[in-house]
Amino acid sequence: MTTVAPGTRDSVLVRRPGPRELHPVRTHRRRRTLELSLAAAVPLLLVLLWQLAAVRGWIDERVYPAPSTILADGRDRAAAGDLWPDVRATLQRVLAGYAVGTAAGYLLGLLMGSLSLVRAALEPLLDALYVVPKLALLPVFLNMFGLGEGPQVALVAATVFFFVWISTMSAVMAVPDGHRDAGRVFGASPWQMFRHVLLPASLPAVLVGARIAAGVAVLVIVASEQIAATDGLGHLIFDSRALFQNDVMFVGIVCVAVLGVLFSELVRFAGRLLTPWAPRDRGRGQS
Repeated sequence: MTTVAPGTRDSVLVRRPGPRELHPVRTHRRRRTLELSLAAAVPLLLVLLWQLAAVRGWIDERVYPAPSTILADGRDRAAAGDLWPDVRATLQRVLAGYAVGTAAGYLLGLLMGSLSLVRAALEPLLDALYVVPKLALLPVFLNMFGLGEGPQVALVAATVFFFVWISTMSAVMAVPDGHRDAGRVFGASPWQMFRHVLLPASLPAVLVGARIAAGVAVLVIVASEQIAATDGLGHLIFDSRALFQNDVMFVGIVCVAVLGVLFSELVRFAGRLLTPWAPRDRGRGQS
């Protein structure tokens, strides 16, 4: 709060500390509580509105089952053991493809960001492949790997690869020249330059791309399972829709949403552990 000091010949601005400065911890906790309350209240309100619309007959419950019906069906399928095989199949494909795509994208992005000749040779080709819809590559992977897990994992890996590659290459190229010059002045070897200069400077931006790729990986695997799989959440959603089992279809959709959120938050948490020097996301927990 800013005031004008009385009794002075010239105006003097005096800034008095507010609650944020006087009680930073308490203010942060209140802001955090408000954010968490809003984050829980908005989806809860939508679910309650959906439940009310189904009960009152505003929507056709045969097409849009009430949330209570979806919850009961999901609980029954989980208790009977019918849900977990599909969840496990989707999760295994996502994790395998994500690991392969992240490793390949990071290594190539690091190489292309550091060496201009490699970047000049490969960037036009990769840019052309990047704009190709990844689902269009599924027939190619089916021809390469046949039926089974191979095409699903390869499709997720190809999708994740481009997100991580672009973020890594851009992050390495954005490292200030002053950082590199300081490393050279101190006689840093190539490994020391990577370990103490390029890695800490670029890793926060790389992890942002990795977190985006985590969400996209879930989307891609669900779409792929609807086309060329005999299990998984994508197959569950597509198959139940064909059989007019809309409650089961929504169970699969809810599982996909939960899986995507948990996977993305896991990558976010890993990023915070790996980059304690980086600023936290501005949209989370900031007062």
